[in-house]
Amino acid sequence: MSDTILILGACGQIGTELTQKLRSIYGADNVIASDIREGNAEMMSSGPFEIIDATNQEQILSVVQKYKVTQVYLMAAMLSATAEKYPLKGWDLNMTSLLAVLELAKEKHIQKIYWPSSMAAFGPTSPKMNTPQQTIMEPSTVYGISKVAGEHWCNYYHDKYGVDVRSIRYPGIISWKTLPGGGTTDYAVDIYFDALKKGTFECFLSENTRLPMMYMDDAINATIQLMQADEKSIQIRTSYNLAAISFTPAEIATEIKKYIPEFTITYNPDFRQAIADSWPQLIDDSAARKDWGWRHQFDLASMTKDIITNLQAKAEESAEV
Repeated sequence: MSDTILILGACGQIGTELTQKLRSIYGADNVIASDIREGNAEMMSSGPFEIIDATNQEQILSVVQKYKVTQVYLMAAMLSATAEKYPLKGWDLNMTSLLAVLELAKEKHIQKIYWPSSMAAFGPTSPKMNTPQQTIMEPSTVYGISKVAGEHWCNYYHDKYGVDVRSIRYPGIISWKTLPGGGTTDYAVDIYFDALKKGTFECFLSENTRLPMMYMDDAINATIQLMQADEKSIQIRTSYNLAAISFTPAEIATEIKKYIPEFTITYNPDFRQAIADSWPQLIDDSAARKDWGWRHQFDLASMTKDIITNLQAKAEESAEV
């Protein structure tokens, strides 16, 4: 029996690219994208799409039964900076959607779940350097609180009901294809767009704020690799630490200047600085590397080259139209 996949929150920053990658692997008809609103033209034309409120268990079940779904990727979430503005909405979306999907798996409607956690699950009291897989987790944001709670719900449903749920604690994710969705690490996406468009960038974090980051290609590959791994190799059912690169705004600006020498950056830290200061600077992901063979491909230099090359090509295409 072949896998049929439902992606909840497919129109988000990660969901958009994850959908296309999964469709290329499993076939377009076997990957159902869904969100509370329609997606971009590529998503809508490349395979099935359903409007689903991820907090509505009945809607999810209806689509699961319609397409005989075996796996659910729950990518719907309210991210860190946005959830601080709307704490109760953030908690409700992040937790209700997870529990809805876990219950469907418990009742054997689906066989396997992917749910992303985040480095936001760590907090001011967690070790900042080489943050261990298991350590103090006292997050200071609504988003982080929802992720810690969610990790323990995942572990509970696995231990109590045998639910095959898998998770990664994402670092900051950087992509040139989709605009960011309200996260504290989003400066590292915006900076490339502004560098090419304006030649300058005002950063909402201070110049030496070091955070763990990852190029979208690596994040997508890690997600699919984890879901394809043999069940016996998955030793952690809360969420796996995941790491690739760590850098500061000043370091990313230096890389950009290799391609755009006139680029300038200024710093005007806002409320997101306190969020960033509560997070790790470097993460120990040795468990993921040992258990299911995780390896990242992109460093800061190769990522910057790839993003700028693609954004320049995209701008040239737009100019020709």
